[in-house]
Amino acid sequence: MEIREIIRRCDHTLLRPEASAADIVRLCDEALRWNAASVCIPPCHVAGAKGYVGGDLAVCTVIGFPNGYATPKVKAFEAQDAIRNGADEIDMVANIAMIRDACWDSVLDEIKTVRAFTEGHVLKVIIETCLLTDEEKRMMCGVVSASGADYIKTSTGFSTGGATREDVRLLRECCEAHVKVKASGGISSFEDAEAFLSLGADRLGTSRLIPLAEAMGKG
Repeated sequence: MEIREIIRRCDHTLLRPEASAADIVRLCDEALRWNAASVCIPPCHVAGAKGYVGGDLAVCTVIGFPNGYATPKVKAFEAQDAIRNGADEIDMVANIAMIRDACWDSVLDEIKTVRAFTEGHVLKVIIETCLLTDEEKRMMCGVVSASGADYIKTSTGFSTGGATREDVRLLRECCEAHVKVKASGGISSFEDAEAFLSLGADRLGTSRLIPLAEAMGKG
């Protein structure tokens, strides 16, 4: 797979808390140069980024991030505010505690609550696979499939692990066909990226591939 084809399926990501406005501008410039799927940035930078890129690049942001334990109403407000500020895509962290407690109806209701405020925009649900058993992952595939969300996403990149090939394969096999898979966290090579895509990921979340491509002189 060509490097540019891989990057077109990447959310070029910068979620460090110390990221400055200048850092976000650089991120947007890189994503525009390489035709990335989106930039994934903190909510406080959404309005500035959208004003900078206009309609030339999708802006993605995160809610309930990175721990997922805000209440559904708070997450819905965060999503609504982000969309008002110009976000095109929302990556929400599911409530991991409710997943571990097997409160499947409550998790489903939470995602549906956020979905109601994000209609017309892409919604991805982060389930933090590194904290879950395989059975919990399978259950979440059913929950996300029933929720109306567009994607199930492996990881925040802020917990104990990121995307694995086994998890991407499991999510693709267990989700209904209308749910796409986003692999995120720890993707540091084009070999890994291509492997995730071949296993069924539709989108990748990474901060490393565009700098790597530029270091390789592929621009």
